[in-house]
Amino acid sequence: MPTDPSANKPSAPATPDLPGRAAYTQFADRYSQMAPEKPHNALYERPATAELLGDVAGLSVLDAGCGPGIVSAELAHAGATVKAFDVTPAMVELARERCADLPVDVAQGDLGQPLAWLADGQFDRIVCSLALDYVEHLSPTFAEFHRVARPGAQLVFSMAHPMRDWIDTRTRGNRPYFETTRFGLHWGGFGEPKPYVEAYRRPLADIVNALLETGWQIDRMLEPKPVAQMKAVAPALYNELALAPAFLCVRARRV
Repeated sequence: MPTDPSANKPSAPATPDLPGRAAYTQFADRYSQMAPEKPHNALYERPATAELLGDVAGLSVLDAGCGPGIVSAELAHAGATVKAFDVTPAMVELARERCADLPVDVAQGDLGQPLAWLADGQFDRIVCSLALDYVEHLSPTFAEFHRVARPGAQLVFSMAHPMRDWIDTRTRGNRPYFETTRFGLHWGGFGEPKPYVEAYRRPLADIVNALLETGWQIDRMLEPKPVAQMKAVAPALYNELALAPAFLCVRARRV
């Protein structure tokens, strides 16, 4: 469930809940309709994630935190067999609708909990697109990914860039860079009413060390640049993202 840096001013917290589920229930339909072409997603994060994933034809892929099934559908069209899950019931239904005629099995599940319905050593690829920002502790999640991955499998994930979020005082508050901080913002770009979205900001070392401690070997890291097409459709955003990254994309291998 992707994050969106085009956020407005912070507000009072939403009803206590899992950050992702509470947020995306508010605007699941709008997100599903807009994210396929929204520049942050279609011309920035998804191309970088697809580059790291490479050819998936004939592979078994887990789409963890699948949202409305945009990536799941792309994977299936590229020849993969996909299992997908999301914590938000509305997103699960939207993903099932989008992938109804494709080799995609969608379930409800929480990235912050054991993936008990998935067998050991099941997947060639695991993709987690902009969903880990809603998980407070990454090590248990990476450990579960390691369990369900086959030897030599690859994990590809994207997150908000730790330094980008640190520069923004709305996300760091008055706490040190080295702490994990839960914050909330009203997002622009998805119509009215603006959804209030909570997530976690954490230091880069916590992301890297959580991977290494759970048996993953980092293979490649991208601080993506916007694709050239964005310059025509969203020039201000293109200039912003060409100057500094908003997201971090990582590929790791199971060892």
